Amino acid sequence: MAVIVFAESDNGVYKKSSFEAVTYGKDLATKLSTECIAVSIGNKGPENLGTYGADKELNVSGDVFTTFNPQAYAKALSEVAQANGGDTIVISQTYTGKSIAPLVAVKNEAALVTGVVDMANTDSGFTVKKTSFSSKAMAHISINNDKKVLTIIPNSYKINSDGSDVSAEAASVSVTSDAINTTIVSTNKETGKIPLTEAELVISAGRGLKGPENWHMVEDLANALGAATACSKPVSDMGWRPHSEHVGQTGITIKPNLYIAAGISGAIQHLAGVGSSKVICVINTDPEAPFFKAADYGIVGDAFMVLPKLLKRVNELKG
Repeated sequence: MAVIVFAESDNGVYKKSSFEAVTYGKDLATKLSTECIAVSIGNKGPENLGTYGADKELNVSGDVFTTFNPQAYAKALSEVAQANGGDTIVISQTYTGKSIAPLVAVKNEAALVTGVVDMANTDSGFTVKKTSFSSKAMAHISINNDKKVLTIIPNSYKINSDGSDVSAEAASVSVTSDAINTTIVSTNKETGKIPLTEAELVISAGRGLKGPENWHMVEDLANALGAATACSKPVSDMGWRPHSEHVGQTGITIKPNLYIAAGISGAIQHLAGVGSSKVICVINTDPEAPFFKAADYGIVGDAFMVLPKLLKRVNELKG
């Protein structure tokens, strides 16, 4: 019996969400009186995962893991879990995590719960809290299967870095390229930006900015705050901003500490992707905009006036 945590890395850099997942896994292992085993695949990050709570750190390497392939990663993680008695597997709900979690669950004949936002309740059985109905509600799911796969929404669990270093060991798996029937031809990644799923601060805008030539106001404020930038679906559909910045039901789901939305009406499809943000601040000229009903703070005003004033104030405070 053990809690296995998939520690996702990208070109030798661990994602922040991986540290959250390891801390979650350790806290869960403590509740279950077992150990937390962190598993990285391919070129892992330089940090020692024992710092974030892992009792053991394993790394799977090989030519088949040079580039991310869901089949290869899922098979490797499943084999490591089975070899180490892992009956509970914790995976961060990133794009990578979402693509391998169902495969891992099938291979391990495990129950799968996605979108977990809080520590499991093990007082009587095993119950987890997760988002539901496009983040408009929360559900409490009781899992009766002895084997479980949980995906944790990034920014849902606080990182604890008070642990001690552990020795990293190599894990052997039987995954070969012959057993993989899909091939990754190419991968296009955004570079030089804060990943939206990991950002604690997000500045977003919609059609109220009137055109892509005005987006510098969003970027300037984001740069000053160290925030990521996002947009509504119509903006990405019109080509004002890349689709990688589209947040909403059909885009990226985020949970930052602060989400500032300028010139976005707040349709239910948009709220589905940002409604779990800890604090929402809305800027809109229409006092009846539906977004104000979901906002913690609202500014009825023109983004062309409000954003520059916010930027000026942020720079004053920083200076």
